[in-house]
Amino acid sequence: MRRFNITGTCYPQYHYMVDITNRLDIIEKKVADGEYITINRGRQYGKTTTLYHLTKRLCNDYAVFSISFESMGERDFKTIDALSFSFADALKSAIVNEATTVVNDAVKDAMFSVVDNAQDYQINPKVLSDLIIEICKKTSNPIVLIIDEVDNASNYESFIELLRMLRNKYLKRFETPTFQSVILAGVYDIKNLKLKVRPDSDHQYNSPWNIAVPFDEDMSLPKDGIMQMLKEYEADHNTGMDIDEMTRLILEYSSGYPFFVSKLCQLIDEKNLGWTYEGFLKAVNILLKETNTLFDDLIKKLDDFPEIKTILKDILYYGNDYGFNPDIKVFNLAAMFNYIKEVNGKVRIFNRIMETRLYNLFTSEEEIKSEIYIQGSTDRDQFIDNGTLKMDKILERFAVHFNDIYGGENLKFKEEEGRRFFMLYIKPIINGTGNYYIEAQTRDRSRTDMIIDYLGKQYIIELKIWRGNSYNERGEQQLTEYLDYYHTNKGYMLSFNFNKGKVSGVKTLNFGNKEIVEAVV
Repeated sequence: MRRFNITGTCYPQYHYMVDITNRLDIIEKKVADGEYITINRGRQYGKTTTLYHLTKRLCNDYAVFSISFESMGERDFKTIDALSFSFADALKSAIVNEATTVVNDAVKDAMFSVVDNAQDYQINPKVLSDLIIEICKKTSNPIVLIIDEVDNASNYESFIELLRMLRNKYLKRFETPTFQSVILAGVYDIKNLKLKVRPDSDHQYNSPWNIAVPFDEDMSLPKDGIMQMLKEYEADHNTGMDIDEMTRLILEYSSGYPFFVSKLCQLIDEKNLGWTYEGFLKAVNILLKETNTLFDDLIKKLDDFPEIKTILKDILYYGNDYGFNPDIKVFNLAAMFNYIKEVNGKVRIFNRIMETRLYNLFTSEEEIKSEIYIQGSTDRDQFIDNGTLKMDKILERFAVHFNDIYGGENLKFKEEEGRRFFMLYIKPIINGTGNYYIEAQTRDRSRTDMIIDYLGKQYIIELKIWRGNSYNERGEQQLTEYLDYYHTNKGYMLSFNFNKGKVSGVKTLNFGNKEIVEAVV
């Protein structure tokens, strides 16, 4: 029986997976054209699976040397001679261990002779260069070199020297035998590698690999692919799921990020949560609370690149609407890690799961020192009745606490902070049972729509800055239209009014068959 897989390579005979034939077709065409290729995607984005199945396909027409830098350490990269030896040894291991590296005895003899006779863990670059010429000359099929986890070499000058040697061979490929194609895969784009040997303030791009073409095709899992995967699962298990609806939910929360797609499906399947809307939300809640390598790497990257953290906070808390420019380093890096994406020329958080995890992280950093968070923790029990949130009461109590705690402070500062404080207040109330997220298309400096998912029920709340009565009335009308989209007749509005003559409080408004509970603080 097949299962959903989130670690290592996916195999169609053992795992439910999306068909990646089209992706492989594109790469194979580039290889046939003799192109050198870079494949750069965030953690757990399907690179390893892609490279495995690409290798299996290419071995029909090529001798494929597939190696990885993952197991190499400082000793291997310490000098160019050390790296030349480790590189040659990896090629030798590919011959010994990989069925895809089919070469004749002459190639094996040349490879083994050089590696086995090396002294002191070293082969100078000229010996390695001559070895590459020799094995490419003596193979009956063209050779494709695939190097995975190239990030492991990113801090070493020796790697740049190796790239320079391979680049020189590429430029002379019509004169001297060399690889048909070289594919480098990792998180970082080669041009973004910053070496330890350079000052921290030096952000120059490395250029030895400007011969390569990037693999720009979208590796997110598409709607039709996810749907076909779920159809195969349904044929095996007969759960009665609504495949169209489940596909929509998966895409809505994951934006096709391969790890999140597989993880959500795995949780529903293995924990028997049920292939329903309620079961899906339970899977989301479990995922958002767990520790995994992807979320661990997210925290590490935010520590390593505080400028990315600042941009993400500006977008999430303050509604800053940045135009996407790949020449801006912080945008380039955040997109490379798959934390943001470009949508119609604007910067957007990559997906809803990533966004909610970031909100949880940022609010957690403030919990201890936040008075409003403490009040939410204290008030929590009075807001839950038989699994239903008493949202009217939540808004009423938040208004009281906000005015008591922050009413006498610098209101200009709080105008930008108000929505963040509501998130801090609501978090301990729903934590462990529900989640919230922000609709990206309505997030700006004046208006934000928050959706709270709690035990299968959604609560739609518009958070806005007061801009006068007419503006407020337009907001109320927008909210009623938004309620139609979510097929509900009751919504909530939280208005932050920083005028000195404001009237605080909670009131209920009716618009046809729609009811809006509005709180002004």
